[in-house]
Amino acid sequence: MSETVKAAVAALNSKLDGRGFAGVAKFVIEGKGSLVVDANGARVGDDAADVTLTADTETFRAIIDGEKNPTTAFMTGKLKVDGDMGAAMRLAGVLS
Repeated sequence: MSETVKAAVAALNSKLDGRGFAGVAKFVIEGKGSLVVDANGARVGDDAADVTLTADTETFRAIIDGEKNPTTAFMTGKLKVDGDMGAAMRLAGVLS
């Protein structure tokens, strides 16, 4: 597990503020690993998910830091989404 993934888990749990997420989403950070967000919050993992979001480290950090809107990242090809777009949109609301 990379330091990037560990930092992403901590940042996502901070954003979720104990609320969890209705569904299961997986983030794949290219070349670094993956994490899962569900009703229990974020954790390192590669579980099956309703939606998988894939981005490079720079894009993922910008989304988590609030510097890049997840929808904009998707529309410009910086964020790839595979699976339930409804879940992706709900997650974007949490990240914004």
